[in-house]
Amino acid sequence: MDIIGWVGVCIGVVVPLPQLYHIIKTGKVENVFATTYLLLVMAMSCYLCHAIYIKDWVFITAQSINILTNGTVLFYLIRRKG
Repeated sequence: MDIIGWVGVCIGVVVPLPQLYHIIKTGKVENVFATTYLLLVMAMSCYLCHAIYIKDWVFITAQSINILTNGTVLFYLIRRKG
């Protein structure tokens, strides 16, 4: 069953990349809501804490990478809109 978890990690990691690429390439953040990414990062942080508690490396890896990528999108959104 770990393989299914790792497939989920791979899919989840690529989800924010097109948005991040677009923001970096164009510098445009219109119609992208920082609140959405803030909530995502908060939720992923909670998932990461739980994953660490239960020592589940699939989800520790996934949430760490997702916090990094979605946190980067959030950083650019705050920086460009602020």
